[in-house]
Amino acid sequence: MDALLGRWPWWIAGPLLGSIVPALLLFGGRPFGISSSLRHVCAAACGEKPRFFAYDWRRRGAWNLAFVAGLVGGGALAFGLLGAGGETGISEATWRDLAALGIARQEGPAPSEVFTWEQLGSLAGFVSIVLGGFLLGFGARWGGGCTSGHAITGLADRQLPSLIAVAAFFAGGLFVTHAVLPWLLGSGEVGGG
Repeated sequence: MDALLGRWPWWIAGPLLGSIVPALLLFGGRPFGISSSLRHVCAAACGEKPRFFAYDWRRRGAWNLAFVAGLVGGGALAFGLLGAGGETGISEATWRDLAALGIARQEGPAPSEVFTWEQLGSLAGFVSIVLGGFLLGFGARWGGGCTSGHAITGLADRQLPSLIAVAAFFAGGLFVTHAVLPWLLGSGEVGGG
């Protein structure tokens, strides 16, 4: 059982994930994406609907909402079966680079020096959580989808706008990693509140 539920190598997990999208497109005509789910939730919850939410969310969004519920349920089930897994799988070279920026080795996916309620008032916390969250939401709406939608579904469907979006995601990620993040974490406020 542990071999089945443990960490799978990239050469198994990658093709399995990659095969889901063509199957959804070919057999169900359903695109894969997450950012549109929030719109469907808002459309379902609104009483007096603004024009943006005035559509038949049951017809357009029920499948998408079931997919998101499956993601959350599957994550909870995996966590229940696998338990809280130890240290995040980050390479030693990356840990050294993070240590140089003031990020200590820790468990969990997000550094506590930035992503905690206490750090929300710091420059690094505000930029990472508030400004970063706004830019993600704005970018997903303006760009016609999120990173998973463009990189997985859009590329599988051979859409040129998705190829351009994915190139922009990578360029932006490289810029933030090599220019913004060192400046932000070097601002003297990491871990200081």
